[in-house]
Amino acid sequence: MTEVLSADQLSAVHQLLDRVSARQRQDFGHATSDLKSDGTPITACDRWSDATFVGGLAEIAPGEGILSEEGSKQVPESRAYWVVDPLDGTTNFAAGIPYWAISIARFVDGRPSEVFLDVPALSQRIVALQGRGAFRNGEVLTAKTRCLTTSNCVSLCSRSIRLLQRKLDQPFPGKIRLLGVASLNLVSVAMGQTVGALEATPRIWDLAAAWLVLEELDCPIRWLGADPSQLYAGQDLSEASFPMLAACSWSQLTTLLPWGEALIQS
Repeated sequence: MTEVLSADQLSAVHQLLDRVSARQRQDFGHATSDLKSDGTPITACDRWSDATFVGGLAEIAPGEGILSEEGSKQVPESRAYWVVDPLDGTTNFAAGIPYWAISIARFVDGRPSEVFLDVPALSQRIVALQGRGAFRNGEVLTAKTRCLTTSNCVSLCSRSIRLLQRKLDQPFPGKIRLLGVASLNLVSVAMGQTVGALEATPRIWDLAAAWLVLEELDCPIRWLGADPSQLYAGQDLSEASFPMLAACSWSQLTTLLPWGEALIQS
């Protein structure tokens, strides 16, 4: 394996993303869904996208394992491996709501090294390279550009709403947004669209790409349960979740932390 992807490999990943993104836009508005064993929806487009990524990434980076929402959910044995969510936001996609994402992350030694978040309906692609910055449609993103946006919105997942019931005597410190796409909920903090994001039960494929984007743009993260940097080869992640809080600053993290802690209290 290589420590970092070569320019040719990066280009090949972009071409693979272009292919899958185009197919998802084509299928959008015509998709029907059925239910997986865990009760969550899946479409034929999910399955096609997953198979296309698994085959494509195996050609781009031979010998590197692949962990995906629709495929193998065991941490690969290889030092470098990929974490794939081929269509994050299937409920939106199947319902005709034009907001979903493709999340691809390459891990090296247990942490994200190169990540790609594609938003097909908006023709936006966010890329982060460990230690080398973050980019949106090829333009450099920085913590400074993020702070130029003024927002008091906080992104919650649907399961996070129950925290409001646990602190009935206190007003929530922000305007609540529920977008229905875990990866984009988290990365909205890095984009300056929200000041914080709270995810109650994200799986590794939900957070893998957003994790590095947040780090490259100096957004603090607090793991409220298990730490995904402690994964080990062979670990079964089919039922594992990693509750987390992300914020635009340490002061904002401090403000939101009591809410995050209230969420995970039994």
